[in-house]
Amino acid sequence: MQLIKFYEGKKVFITGHTGFKGSWLCQILLELGAEVTGFSLEPPTSPALFDQLSLANQINSIIGDVRNLDLLKKSMRETEPEIIFHLAAQPLVLDSYKKPVETYEINVMGTVNVLQSALETPSIKSIVNVTTDKVYENKEWLWGYRENENLNGFDPYSNSKSCSELVTSSFRNSFYSKENSPSLSTARSGNVIGGGDYSGNRIIPDCVRAVNNKEVIIVRNPNSTRPYQHVLECLYGYLTLAAKQYKNINLAGAYNFGPNDNSCVTTGQLTDLFCSIWRDEASWESKEIDSYHEANFLRLDHTKSTRMLGWKPIWDIKTAVTKVIEFAQCKNNEERQKCLKQQIKDYFREIKQ
Repeated sequence: MQLIKFYEGKKVFITGHTGFKGSWLCQILLELGAEVTGFSLEPPTSPALFDQLSLANQINSIIGDVRNLDLLKKSMRETEPEIIFHLAAQPLVLDSYKKPVETYEINVMGTVNVLQSALETPSIKSIVNVTTDKVYENKEWLWGYRENENLNGFDPYSNSKSCSELVTSSFRNSFYSKENSPSLSTARSGNVIGGGDYSGNRIIPDCVRAVNNKEVIIVRNPNSTRPYQHVLECLYGYLTLAAKQYKNINLAGAYNFGPNDNSCVTTGQLTDLFCSIWRDEASWESKEIDSYHEANFLRLDHTKSTRMLGWKPIWDIKTAVTKVIEFAQCKNNEERQKCLKQQIKDYFREIKQ
């Protein structure tokens, strides 16, 4: 399927559009010719990629909370979208330990509200709820988790996303299973990296902040293995899923969008790679900052996405880190906008879309 042709003129509704992944998704859809509406709180960081890309001037940006059911319903009815990408979330593991109630309110009831609002919006044909690789009950297996494995995240963030998966499954079985119903799926991706992520307690943003401040990078758990991937990889997966299930409800379900095994590296290896590409005397050291539980090994099996959707990873971990640094070394917003748009073009050229 030619995504460029599919999304041209399509009305797309994105929750969490002011966040890191949401901003990238907005820009991609603009490049593809879509009509984009975003629904989210104000940008969660300062600086924020959403502001650096001047997206508020290019899309219909609605500032709202997914816990506000009435406003969600009103926004969807008025904009009449065909496709929904639900990205709004409290996305940080460490923050979920500090604010578990808020995390569940946003990640679980936020999902309920989005799906209920969609039920009352006749124009909608395709919905993708974005969760995480951490939804699985982690048994520290050496092989990747498949979509039919048990869902039982350990920490409040991961567990709330497991709950979001179950909510989506229930809504699909109860309300979205008829022949003319919208297709409803969940998407689980790896640890996403990319230019413009300014979140706290994430390894690549921590690396960029440290080197810019000429400080040693502090690594919390250097021996933990994660499925790292560039943000364009998973977003291409979400876009492909939404497009292919648009007219084929039989494709609706859960999908993993993880990297190849050679991009499943330890945090220490990732930081070594960052320092070698950045150069300029970048260095790191290990330091235990807190005692919260973190999994030591996590990997996704993306066989289903490859066979059912034709999706596969394109950029390896070295390419992904190189692209992050390319963006991080831009000097102003004009350079950042140009860099990000070029990376989108380069990626789509490689997948021959």
